[in-house]
Amino acid sequence: MNVFERYSPFIQDYIYRSGWNSLRVVQNAAGDAIFGTDKNVLLCASTASGKTEAAFFPILSLLDEDPSKTVGVLYIAPLKALINDQFGRLGELCEEEGIAVTRWHGDAAQSKKRKLLKKPSGILQITPESLESLMINKHMEIPSLFGDLRFIVIDEIHSLLRGDRGLQTFCLIQRLCRLAGCSPRRVGLSATIGDPVLAGQFLGAGSGRDTVIPEFDGGQEIWRLSMEHFYNSAPQADEGKDIPGGTPPSEQPTDTAPEAADPGMGYIFEHTKGRKCLIFTNSREECEAVCQSLRQYCEAKGEPDRFLIHHGNLSASYRESAEEEMKDDDSMMSVCATATLELGIDVGRLERAFQVDAPYTVSGFLQRMGRTGRRGDPSEMWFVMREDHQEARAMLPDSIPWYLIQGIALVQLYIEERFVEPPRTDRLPYSLLYHQTMSTLASHGEMTPGELASRVLTLNCFRRITQDDYRLLLRYLIERDHIIRTENGGLILGLTGERIVSNYKFYAVFQENVEYTVRSGSEQLGTIVKPPPIGDKIAIAGRVWVVEEVDHKRREVFCTLVKGNIPAYFGDVPGDIHTRIMERMYRVLSEDKSYPYLMRHAVCRLAEARETFRKSLMSERPLVHLGGKIWALFPWVGTYAFLAMERFLKLRCGQRLQLKGLQSSRPYYMQFTMQVSEADFYEILCDEAVKDFDPLELVYPKEVPVFEKYDEYVPPELVRKGFACGILDIEDMKRRILSWKKFAEE
Repeated sequence: MNVFERYSPFIQDYIYRSGWNSLRVVQNAAGDAIFGTDKNVLLCASTASGKTEAAFFPILSLLDEDPSKTVGVLYIAPLKALINDQFGRLGELCEEEGIAVTRWHGDAAQSKKRKLLKKPSGILQITPESLESLMINKHMEIPSLFGDLRFIVIDEIHSLLRGDRGLQTFCLIQRLCRLAGCSPRRVGLSATIGDPVLAGQFLGAGSGRDTVIPEFDGGQEIWRLSMEHFYNSAPQADEGKDIPGGTPPSEQPTDTAPEAADPGMGYIFEHTKGRKCLIFTNSREECEAVCQSLRQYCEAKGEPDRFLIHHGNLSASYRESAEEEMKDDDSMMSVCATATLELGIDVGRLERAFQVDAPYTVSGFLQRMGRTGRRGDPSEMWFVMREDHQEARAMLPDSIPWYLIQGIALVQLYIEERFVEPPRTDRLPYSLLYHQTMSTLASHGEMTPGELASRVLTLNCFRRITQDDYRLLLRYLIERDHIIRTENGGLILGLTGERIVSNYKFYAVFQENVEYTVRSGSEQLGTIVKPPPIGDKIAIAGRVWVVEEVDHKRREVFCTLVKGNIPAYFGDVPGDIHTRIMERMYRVLSEDKSYPYLMRHAVCRLAEARETFRKSLMSERPLVHLGGKIWALFPWVGTYAFLAMERFLKLRCGQRLQLKGLQSSRPYYMQFTMQVSEADFYEILCDEAVKDFDPLELVYPKEVPVFEKYDEYVPPELVRKGFACGILDIEDMKRRILSWKKFAEE
C-alpha cells in the first residue's frame, strides 16, 4: 500500500508544510495496519519516532472519508502534561480541516467541555481519572458523546500495564462501549514494551477484536551514556588509585561548586551549565532536595537561578511554566523532575538527562533517556550514583553500592536482551472491584445484585474473581452503609458510599496521601502531607518556606519564603523491581566485564564491590555469615518474591530455624540471627518449599495488608486473599529456594 496516497489531502498538505521528504518506517507500518485491517493496533517504536502522527494520520483520514456523528477518537493519556503537549500538536494538524480537539482534565476550561457536550465531534483527550468522572457525572450523555466512536488511542500504554490504574482504564473503556453501543478499534502507543504479544492481548481484552503488532526496522539506536559514582563527602573511590582501562568523563568536571558542597550535586551543577537538561529523581522528596541544592549553588556562585522543578504535588501553574520553558529551544534552564516528565512530552531540543541514583525499572530508564535525542540527536543520559561512606563497623551488606549495581544491570539488560518489564496479569484486584462497583452504582442508580454483577464481574480484569467473592463484598458493603438494599430488593449507594464517591479524589485508584494546599499570599505553590507546626519550615517548589498558619479544617498551609535547606515529605514511594534486574545485578558483581559508560569513580567503586563480593563468598552462595549467630541472605529476586520470602522465613521456617531479628533492605538482602547451621538452613527452606501450603499462610494472624487505595473498604478476608494470591510472588520465591538444594547436600 502507498500509505501517503491513502492519506487525506489535508494530511498530505501538513506533511508538505512540515518539509518531510518521506514517511518514517513507523508511519508506513501503522498506515498498513490501520488502513488495511479492522483490528486493534499496538504500535511499539522508539521515543520521538513519530508514533503520534503514525497513528493519527490514518485515523483522521478514515474519519475524513466517513465523518463520525459523535466524538470520533478518544485519546487516553496517563498525564495531564502529555495531554497538554499533544493538544498543541494535534490542534495544529486538525485546525485547517476544522476538526475539534478538546482537552478534558482537571485543569482544562469548563467552557470547552460544555461546548463538546452540546456538539460532540472530533478528538477528545482525557486522563483515566477524568474519564471515570465523566462516566459517573455525565452518565446520560455517554451515548450522545460516543455513540459513533471509531477509535480509542491509548498513549504510553506501558505505564498502564502493571497496576490498578491500567486495569481501571480498560474497565472504563469496556463500560463506555457498552453504554454508548459502540465498538471502536483500540490503538496502543509505547516506546517501551517488553512483551508485545502479552501487551497486545492486554490492549484487546474484552474488545472482540484481535490485535495487530506491526513489525518494522526502527533503525539503530545511538546513545550517549555515562554513569558516575560519588561519595557524599571526600575521599572519592578513585583517590590515589591507578585505573587500568578506566574511562575518564568526556568532559572533566571543573570543580567550582561551593566549598563543602555535595560532590554529586556539584557534578550536576557544572554539567548543566549553558545547557537545557532534565534531572530525574525517584521521589518528590529527592526532587525537592536536589532542586534546593542546585539553587543554593547558583546563589553561592552569584549566578542567576537556572533550575525549575516539576512533580505531581506542585500547582498547575508551576508545572506548566516548567513545561513551557522546556519547549523553548533557546532556553538554558534545567528542570528537576520525577516521572511526571518521563512520558511522551515533547521537550524540544533537550541536550541531556541526568538520573540521580538508579530508577526501579528498565522501562523507566528508557522513558527518561528518551526525553533527549529528539530532532535527530542521539539520546544522552548521565547517571549520578551517590552513597555515604560506610562506618568502620558497618556490616557487609551495607558495603555494596546497590544503586550503582542496579543502574548497570538496567542498562545491560536492555543492551544485551532488549528486556523490558512485562505486563502483570495475575492479580486479584479487589480494591478496584470495590471502586468499579461503586462507580457503576453511582452511574446507573438502582440495580439488582444480579444486574450489578453482570455489569461488573464481566469486565475482563475481574475474570479471576468468583461470584462467591463478589457476594461477600456486596454483603460487607451493605453492612457498612456503603450500599443499601431498597424495598424492591435493588441496590443503591448508601450515605457512607455517597460521601466517598462524591469526593473528587474517588476518581483516582492510585494511593494518595491526605494533602494540604500550600499558599504564599495569593499564590498556590502545591500540596504537602503532614504539615509541620507554625514556625517550622517546609520545602516545596524547590525553595524553603516558614509556616505562618495551618488551617486543618480547610487543609491549607500559609507560608513565607525564607533561605535554607530542609527535606520535603510527600508520602511513601514504592519500588517494583523485577527478578531479572536482581539476577543481572548478581552477574554485574560476579563477572569481570568492564562497561564503557562507567566514569572514573564508578570504575573504582565497582572494582571495590566486586572484591567484597568475592572475598565474602557472596559469589558462591546466597547465605553469608556475618559473625556470631548473625547471617545475611541475598536471594537475588524481585520485590514481590522477596516480600514472599521474608514471610516464608518467619512464618513457615521461623521455628525450625530459631530465627530472630529479621531485618530487610528490600529487595537486596535480609539480615537475621538463627541457631541452626548453614546446611540446616538450606535443608529446612527446601523442605518447606516443596510442601503444598496455602498462600494465606504467609499472611500474619489478624493482619490485613492494605496495599491498594480502596482495600480499607474491602472485607478483610478478601484483602488477605488478594495480597497472598495476587501480590506475593510465591512461585518465583519457591523456584529460587529450590535452586539452593545443592547447598544442603554439601
